Amino acid sequence: DIHGVAQAGWLHGLLVVAVAVVAQAMWGMATKLCPDRPRATIAVLAAIAILLWPVAIGQILILVIGGLLGWRFLRTTEIAKPALLPLAVPRSLAMACWTIFGALLIGLPLLRLVMPDQALALFDTFFRTGSLVFGGGHMVLPLLQREVVPTGWVTNDQFLTGYAAAQAVPGPLFTFSAYLGAVSKPAPNGWVGALIALVAIFLPSFLMVIGILPFWNRLRAIEAFQSALRGINAAVVGILLAALYQPIWTSAIHAPIDFALSLLAFGLLVIWKVPPWIVVVLAALSGAGLSLL
Repeated sequence: DIHGVAQAGWLHGLLVVAVAVVAQAMWGMATKLCPDRPRATIAVLAAIAILLWPVAIGQILILVIGGLLGWRFLRTTEIAKPALLPLAVPRSLAMACWTIFGALLIGLPLLRLVMPDQALALFDTFFRTGSLVFGGGHMVLPLLQREVVPTGWVTNDQFLTGYAAAQAVPGPLFTFSAYLGAVSKPAPNGWVGALIALVAIFLPSFLMVIGILPFWNRLRAIEAFQSALRGINAAVVGILLAALYQPIWTSAIHAPIDFALSLLAFGLLVIWKVPPWIVVVLAALSGAGLSLL
């Protein structure tokens, strides 16, 4: 019926706009984090590696290798002298946070082996994903997609349309993780699943930030650390480039009209600086309209 066709159309419009949203993020990060040939090379190599080896441990190793390449080849670039931050976090609290973080990261998967509970599985999945995110919320895409889609908790279309729709509100990662917890099957889902996913994906960041604060000023003053961080940031751009292709591009772009709509959305975001929520709404309406032609 017409209603069903229009609904499929606006859902596909959301898939298409996800391409533009991630492309905008990658463009901005590449401009800032890969301004020279060595860092651009690291980014390209990272993208190739993650496309050929699309597993979570592969992403970790790519970041480590990016850091090593940065430490080795970016030492000659000008090293920034950051201002010291007035941080007053006790080391005892920092070490307690690292202990909790390590215990959860190692203990949750082991606990799942002896206690096959869906709520525990949901918390473990989102906690591990939150532990591996480096470089911004868009980096969560390939990690979460490999965790929640193959297991059947959500469909690939649910995953990508939810991600695109989340761009229309402030704090898209906040919204997207809650959305996945709410629509996942089997139970718990709804508001309980949303709360579990939300707490689990952000808890690692809170623990790690508090854990590193007492040592941050000293680390930032080490030239080798800054060089390694530049290499890691370049690798992040490459991983995001790979995520733009798989799963986003391969799921959304099937015809010239799809690419045209995505290109239009990208232009609105990057050139005209239109707020993302407006672009998301326009893409959904365009998808619904085109489906009725």
